[in-house]
Amino acid sequence: MTLPAPGRRAFGTACALSAAVVFAPAVMRTRPGAAGLGRVTVAVGGQGVLYHLPLALADCLGYFRAEGLEVVVRDFSAGAQARQAVLRGAADVYSGAFEHIFRAQASGQACRALVLQGRAPQLALGVSLRALPGYRDPGDLAGRHIGVSSIGSSTHLAASLLLLRSGVALRHVAFVGVGSGAQALAALRSGQVQALCHADPIMTLLEQRQDTRIIGELRSLKAAQDMFGASMPAGSLCAPQAFIEQQPAQAQALVNGIVHALKWLHTAAPADLVKAVPAAYLLGDQGLYLAAFSRVRETYSTHGLMPDDGPATALRVLTHVQPQWAGAKLDPECAYTNEFVHRARQKYDV
Repeated sequence: MTLPAPGRRAFGTACALSAAVVFAPAVMRTRPGAAGLGRVTVAVGGQGVLYHLPLALADCLGYFRAEGLEVVVRDFSAGAQARQAVLRGAADVYSGAFEHIFRAQASGQACRALVLQGRAPQLALGVSLRALPGYRDPGDLAGRHIGVSSIGSSTHLAASLLLLRSGVALRHVAFVGVGSGAQALAALRSGQVQALCHADPIMTLLEQRQDTRIIGELRSLKAAQDMFGASMPAGSLCAPQAFIEQQPAQAQALVNGIVHALKWLHTAAPADLVKAVPAAYLLGDQGLYLAAFSRVRETYSTHGLMPDDGPATALRVLTHVQPQWAGAKLDPECAYTNEFVHRARQKYDV
């Protein structure tokens, strides 16, 4: 399905601000030993999912610390909540879906993506085999509850898009925010929801344990290309314009760490990966985690740059699924900067 393109709109004076794109700190996990640039708090929705793996690796491998930066990661149950934490001043930057930038723009907040982590949504929609053992086609979901991490999250957008493509009107289903990780698993297995849209390794776990049947797929570059017809930016590290202007050295250090992690990720052996990430991320099954990683590995950015057509594609998807955004003052060219990534690539020969 190739989605219709909206008309271009200006986003006030945000584009006139010189460089590229929060507020104050909170607490979750900190790594000691940083010196020079101080502390930056990163909000993330579902810290242990593969969607945020480059951020996790930059932290766990000490790449942020090597840049002189102390990073505190604050975990939330959904990306939409991580974005809101930044906008209310509870974190400095956030790791989440690129399209959240447009939601921030619509509320009058000038934000930009600093570095691209994922070039496909890495999400899948699965139907509970316990709740719907006789499932035949997406029409069977009419009147059912669909689990997403939160309303307004990337899982909500992806589930809506997958259902629309299958001919299911969104008014015929009910979306339920179920968080991430163990919360999402419990919601599906308890029957609170009859289908779930989520990231890996959760969806691979549910599939391998025969809890779900996958009916919508966005975990590969081909699936994303088939769905969007163009580059669709996904996981990104994003910050308000004020943070970029006031703390450019910290912004550069963050991007350096992510680009360094992306370089490591594309050459690492599976054994290296399971040693690098916290044991809790493996869900007690290294083989399952690595199977999920193999499924999505190609979707990680190789260099961190935003593709030229990516922001417009993301805006087109958002306004197609949620037409109420079409009237907002949204501008894809004000939604990102590649400035920091260019410098990081030079530093790490990426």
